[in-house]
Amino acid sequence: MDRRNFLTATTGATASVVAPFVGAPPQVGTSDVIRLRSGLDTLMALDRNRGGHEGLERAALAGATEALEKQKLGATQRIRQRLFSVSADYTATAAWSAIDARQIDRASQLLGRALYLAGMAKDPVAEMRVWNSYAMLAHHRDEYAEAVDAAYAAQGTAIARREPLYSSLAHARTAIGHSNLGNRQAAVRSLGHAQEALGKAETAEPRPSWIAFYGLSELMAITAIVRDRIGDSAEAEAASHKALGTIPKAFRRNRALATARLALAQLHQRDVDQACTTASTAFKLMAGHPIPGRIRSLLGDYYRDLITLAPDATIAREWGDRYRSEWSRL
Repeated sequence: MDRRNFLTATTGATASVVAPFVGAPPQVGTSDVIRLRSGLDTLMALDRNRGGHEGLERAALAGATEALEKQKLGATQRIRQRLFSVSADYTATAAWSAIDARQIDRASQLLGRALYLAGMAKDPVAEMRVWNSYAMLAHHRDEYAEAVDAAYAAQGTAIARREPLYSSLAHARTAIGHSNLGNRQAAVRSLGHAQEALGKAETAEPRPSWIAFYGLSELMAITAIVRDRIGDSAEAEAASHKALGTIPKAFRRNRALATARLALAQLHQRDVDQACTTASTAFKLMAGHPIPGRIRSLLGDYYRDLITLAPDATIAREWGDRYRSEWSRL
């Protein structure tokens, strides 16, 4: 039978993601669900390394379409619901890629589709994933009240009420929303809830690959964001160092984001030389690939703060030259 590649990377490298058979059998069963889910794992591994990009989004949408095509042939209602779940996860992956690439309008459309599919699947994990992404999307739109509302919706899902790891992520996302609104007490309280829940999580329990990024290292990275936003830059720097000490090397995009956050925390303490050195490391971490939109935006925030706080510093001018050079190259 013919095989179809889900993914062609935009730089010319091709990543083959579980290639479903085009000529589907009359009925579809568990093996098809497993095969499609393994494709999700491949896409999430690519995301950890490169971040969101057009090739990843296309591959995820192809996977979602394939799952829905097979759903029509499902042998049982249980299999049909599981395939709706797979399609929801692929669509949420495409939406996440669009968020990471800062393709905000497209991400919003995809999240709406993913939430519908999660409902059809009766899948609380997929539902929680979508609300988590909605909170991030609202954050990038500067719609901070909506980000808090979406994070509360994530907290309210059945999986977040039942499993501490998901609860911790939802509370951490809520903390970011509160910090952006200037609600210091609520932000710190949400961080406390996130830490408490994470301490109760069963680390050995198998979970979907999309949430593999979340653990103590990511909570420290989120803590750095929250603390910097509420004016605790020294605490933000300490949290960033803890995050970078434990984020796995394979999570290259996440390490670059945490590095840029560390640079911001240092800059906000007026340690300009060290901040510029740190911020330059983010470029090195993503060498060989275009920088995802979220990192580009964060480095843009850093540069704006840099020229505001130290407009005449030599190192600030030198970093600005490096920034513009990297920006034009990418």
